[in-house]
Amino acid sequence: QLQLVESGGGLVHPGGSLRLSCAADRHTILFARIAWFRQAPGKGREGVSCIGSNGGYTTYADSVKSRFTISKDENLVYLEMNNLKPEDTGVYYCAAQKKVDYICSLSSDVYDSWGQGTQVTVSS
Repeated sequence: QLQLVESGGGLVHPGGSLRLSCAADRHTILFARIAWFRQAPGKGREGVSCIGSNGGYTTYADSVKSRFTISKDENLVYLEMNNLKPEDTGVYYCAAQKKVDYICSLSSDVYDSWGQGTQVTVSS
């Protein structure tokens, strides 16, 4: 399995911003499809965004389009979250599939490596 470590979660007011990071080794970043998922209390895991192995393809859940942006550099995958809403509250997970592919998927079944998660709470 690939090693993934999330950071950057916290408590933020509605309308605020956070940037999550997913740390992985350079080989993982370059040769894997990577996604962000979240799980709210009492709910199932939801795909939020993903990025293809070469970084040229990204996709987003409808609920976060125009507010969230996924990106990556040599060692980190980021999720920039703006205009946060209370319904964005949950544990955010980074996931990876060791596969070189231009496209990616928001289905959790695709990914075989997961981080431990970071808590995001949006509340006034």
